Amino acid sequence: MGAANPVTLPLADYSTQHVRLDVSGKVATVTLDRPDKKNPLTFDSYAELSDLFRAAAKDKRVKVFVVTGAGGNFCSGGDVFEIIAPLVEMRAAELLDFTRMTGELVKAMRACPQPIVAGIDGACAGAGAIIAMASDIRIGTPRAKVAFLFNRVGLAGCDMGACAMLPRIVGQGRAAELLFTGRSLGGEEAERWGFFNRLVAPEAVLPQAQALAAELADGPTFANTMTKRMLEMEWAMSIEAAIEAEAIAQALCMETEDFARAYRAFAAKQKAVFEGN
Repeated sequence: MGAANPVTLPLADYSTQHVRLDVSGKVATVTLDRPDKKNPLTFDSYAELSDLFRAAAKDKRVKVFVVTGAGGNFCSGGDVFEIIAPLVEMRAAELLDFTRMTGELVKAMRACPQPIVAGIDGACAGAGAIIAMASDIRIGTPRAKVAFLFNRVGLAGCDMGACAMLPRIVGQGRAAELLFTGRSLGGEEAERWGFFNRLVAPEAVLPQAQALAAELADGPTFANTMTKRMLEMEWAMSIEAAIEAEAIAQALCMETEDFARAYRAFAAKQKAVFEGN
């Protein structure tokens, strides 16, 4: 289940085998690229994605990730024949190895210091919905269909962190409905529920995601990393602990040169140009 090759840094020089990776300036776009099957995941693509997001912590040139799918769909989940069929033949220990491996992808995405913007069109189901959920910002289309359909195949909704993370995005009751029924969440409903940050036309979803990523990439790198880390950590904190953690985080940000640059630009009535240090 491991990736065929270890990730070599920088990411711009890494040749992927199971997903498409394109690095342009400070933005890396990861494309699930099996459009004939609506971009399902395999054992190898799971591992390769996990490796990429783990390696991201060591790549100082990439500031933001975009995750998308080819051919008008995001991701249809685990490949029925390459993943689901082998699973029904496995014993408990092997199945636990698999479910832990899939969870590693979400852990890698959340530990990745760079913000992740998902551009979502068409099918976004099963593990595909989880990848969307684990991203920091989601741009969708009216025709997108998000489905946490584990219940439909005889499994629990508690997959890859869904019971912990989905209620944070859409609320407890709405998350319960999606995880108990496995029904599809249409694009407009997903925006109303807060799963999508915005809706755009299908042909605009990738350009819009990349434009937002480029905007974030031009921001203060250390501060953005700290924002992502605090968003993750503070769910397990009391308000008092969160305020103290943010005081420490903000004080660290005030030591960066980007903070000083912003002050000098403001004083000179200019736009700050951040350099990531």
